[in-house]
Order: sequence, then C-alpha cells, then structure tokens
Amino acid sequence: MRNKKYILIVGMLFLLFGGYFIADKMLFSGVKPRAVDGNGFQANFFAKESIKNSPTVILIGGGQWGDYWGQQFAQKGLVGLSLPYIGKEGLPELPEGIELTYFENVLNWLKAQTEVNPNKIVVMGASRNAELALVLASVLPKHIRGVVAYAPSAVSWSNTVLPYNSNEIKASWKYKGIDIPYLPMDKIKGNMTNKIEMEGYWLDGLAKKDLLQKAMIKVENINGPILLFSGTDDKVWPSSVMSDLIEKRLTEHDFEHAFQNIKYDNAGHLISNNPEHKERLRTGRVNIDGKEYTYEFGGTEDGDFIAKQEAKIMLMEFIDKL
Repeated sequence: MRNKKYILIVGMLFLLFGGYFIADKMLFSGVKPRAVDGNGFQANFFAKESIKNSPTVILIGGGQWGDYWGQQFAQKGLVGLSLPYIGKEGLPELPEGIELTYFENVLNWLKAQTEVNPNKIVVMGASRNAELALVLASVLPKHIRGVVAYAPSAVSWSNTVLPYNSNEIKASWKYKGIDIPYLPMDKIKGNMTNKIEMEGYWLDGLAKKDLLQKAMIKVENINGPILLFSGTDDKVWPSSVMSDLIEKRLTEHDFEHAFQNIKYDNAGHLISNNPEHKERLRTGRVNIDGKEYTYEFGGTEDGDFIAKQEAKIMLMEFIDKL
C-alpha cells in the first residue's frame, strides 16, 4: 500500500513538472539565452540554433535591459550578447578603473562562435554604458565595427560622477593598465531640498574647456557606422548636447563611415527602455551622503513612447545595413 502511495506521488510530480515544461515550450515563442561563464566573463548569448555568420550586437551592461534587446535581435535572426561588467560575483563592484581587456576577451570569444560574423560586431549601450560603448569602439577598432548609443556622452568622465563610487578621483576606464583620459569631477552635492537638478552638474563639467578636449572620446577612430539617439528634454544629463559634440568632432575629422544623430523632442533619458511599454515613472531616486533625493528623467510619457518606437525601427534598419 505504501509503495502504491509513493508511486502515485512520483507519478503526480512527473505529470506536474512534465506539464510545466511542455506548457513552457508551447507558450514561449522567443529565443532562450545560453548562459556563458568560465571564459573570463559572464553573459547571456541570444541566437537561434539555425543562425550562422550573423551580425552581432553586444549589449553593454547586461541585466534586464540587455536581455530584452538580446531577445529582440535574436528573433530578427541576429545575435545578441547581454554583457554585465560590474555588480556580479567575480566582477568589479563599481564602475571605476574598468579594464577594457575584459571586453577584448569577450570579442575574441565571440569571433570564434559559428553564429557570429566576426566582421559585423557592434556595441550598444545607454547613458554611461553608451559612453563605454563609444570608448570601446574607439580603442578596439579592429574588433568592433559600429556603435549604437542611447543618451550618449561625448567624453570619458571620472569615476566620481556617481555618488556611491569611491571618493578618490580616478579613471572610469583603462586599457592595459593605462587610464583612458577623463574629465575629473567632484562628486555631486546635496542641498536643503529633496530634489537634485542633475543636468546642471554635467553642463558645469562640459564648461571646463581646458580639460574637455583631453577627455573627448576619440570617436573618429571608430571603424564603422555610428547611430546616436537622444531626447532634447533629457534631465539626467545633456545627451543631446553631447551628441552634437560627437557630431562636430566627427565632421572635423572627416569621418568616413555613416553617422546619424537622432534627437527627439519631448523625450528624456529613458528612450532606450522597452519600446512596448510607456514610462509612467517620471522620476528616479539617489542617495547622497545618507539623504534621499529625487531627480527627473525628463520628457513626457507620450514623448518617450514615440521616441522609443521610432528609434527601434531605425535601430533595426541600422543593423540590417551592416
């Protein structure tokens, strides 16, 4: 009797888990990622099983954002790699002194994958990850053949632009132990209110003309097309202003590849997020010296939504032309 009871329980569990996996397979229509670990980096690799020699997009920063876009690219017959570089076990805790050879290792691994076209690898990032994407493409032009940057920066900033970083001013990025030139910034300071005006902090940094030129990202070295997206009402940092600085530098250096500087009115800092969702959260929170402050993302709900949808169409066209 007891054996029959155990058999019944085991049978029910088998049906339960078997039904779950069958339902999961029937309901999930996307491309499940392959976790990559043990190659000196951690990532989620998105590609259909039948894909060979396809254009590939590295999503700098990874996380939910990287996984979303990796899934989108894979469903279009491309390859996506959602790549974190901080905040996970075995990775640096903070975005400071990040060694670019980490990404060089990733690129060498990618080039060995049959799904990947080694001559059509581009990097994509948003905000400070867009800064890093542009830096990577300028330092590693033999590996990277294009950049997509949402809400980008025209310069490399010091580590101290984020209030939770260490107090010592130093480079955010370095290559083979050598600092990527940066614009040194004092940490953002609190005030007597509960709100922080972010944009002015960055504009003050860009006004340091004696330091600005040295810190400008050498975008003219990028070996492929560049696509920039920004919102003219970005309240987190002046991404449209910095997009124009990038365009000016490329023009001055007779950049030979395609370049697009797309700016959206009524859009803010969050234009890289999921284009199918409206951004109803209009403010963020930051802790400065133990006190919580709010800050605005900029743009409007409808403005961000329109920008994200239009940008996604242009993004896919950009990748198709590689």
